[in-house]
Amino acid sequence: MDAFGALPCVPTMNRPEPRAPLPPSAPSGSGNALPVGHRLHEFEIEGLIGEGGFGIVYLARDTTLQRTVAIKEYMPAALASRGPDLAVSVRSERQRETFALGLRSFVNEARLLASFDHAALVKVYRFWEDHGTAYMVMPFYEGPTLKNWLRERGHAPDEAWLKALLAPLLDALATLHADAVYHRDIAPDNILLLGADKPLLLDFGAARRVIGDATQALTVFLKPGYAPVEQYAEVPSMKQGPWTDVYALCAVLYAVIMGKAPPPSVGRMMKDDMVPLAEAAAGRYTAPFLAAIDAGLVVDPTQRIPDIPTLRDRLYAVRQPSAYELALNAHTPTILVPRPAAAPAAPPARATSRTARAPGPVHLQPRILPRILLGIGLAGLLAAGGAWWWRQRPAPAPAPVVAASQ
Repeated sequence: MDAFGALPCVPTMNRPEPRAPLPPSAPSGSGNALPVGHRLHEFEIEGLIGEGGFGIVYLARDTTLQRTVAIKEYMPAALASRGPDLAVSVRSERQRETFALGLRSFVNEARLLASFDHAALVKVYRFWEDHGTAYMVMPFYEGPTLKNWLRERGHAPDEAWLKALLAPLLDALATLHADAVYHRDIAPDNILLLGADKPLLLDFGAARRVIGDATQALTVFLKPGYAPVEQYAEVPSMKQGPWTDVYALCAVLYAVIMGKAPPPSVGRMMKDDMVPLAEAAAGRYTAPFLAAIDAGLVVDPTQRIPDIPTLRDRLYAVRQPSAYELALNAHTPTILVPRPAAAPAAPPARATSRTARAPGPVHLQPRILPRILLGIGLAGLLAAGGAWWWRQRPAPAPAPVVAASQ
């Protein structure tokens, strides 16, 4: 049980978790627990798993299906107690309405959990009201909470381990949000580890929040560091929604990486001294991963990552297209035309000093060939005319003979 009375519906609190069903023993604690051997319909109480400020969890045996189960009973110790007949009664009349509000919220949460079937969400087999209170029956899960696992490990896991843990949690939250259901109680002690990559998101703490609202003590029941500012007061400008669970999940990641929860969101509104993970954990994790967590931890809900799909894309470094790219793609679709493959060209032969490069064939254009032939013909005529003129020219006159004097 944590300091704020949150009771996990499994045998994992701030003590070593049992690795086998608990042996029958007399329940201890406040004295409000049902005794061993007591029957609730077909279920027989075998032991006490845990007791918190708002409920009690028992180890029980389903005598019909012959399986071990966990049974959670609505029992707000500050408002009610168990009488000699084992029925639950309100301590004072002025607390009756608050008790009834919490009871209704407990039943609604059980009905809600029973409607979902996801490996990372608690499964509720059945629920009912009896003895002035209500009960829900769930599988008996074994494993440490993320909070206890980190305490025993002593150092932060790497990014690959965190991403493997996140995948089913993100999918479970997306399933809830698709039906406009928000968890609003995500914290390390509300995540159970059934295996290395098999997290289980525990109960919603709905009754705890409702009682906190009714008693005007909501800040006492919220978990500092994990609750976003919009959970402290319902104001029109800060409504709760998917972004509320985004903040809490990113706060869990911050706690895993830094070894402590981030500063409370209400304090950050006045003065935000929190060093972003992009600086505080730089070098230990990739920059996009750390930047995504920082974006999910923005105090102002209107500036925070708005939903789980966007957070998933940012955590797994899926690049978002810019507004320019979106507009360009919307108006000018890209058409890809395959380019025909060109035949590989043979390398040119090298000319050496000993071997002359053989001349290749000359290809003449059709319009050039007649001109060449005409030029050859004219040259022939000129040569023939010159030869005829040379033959017809007059013979030169003989030189005069001059007699020498005697």
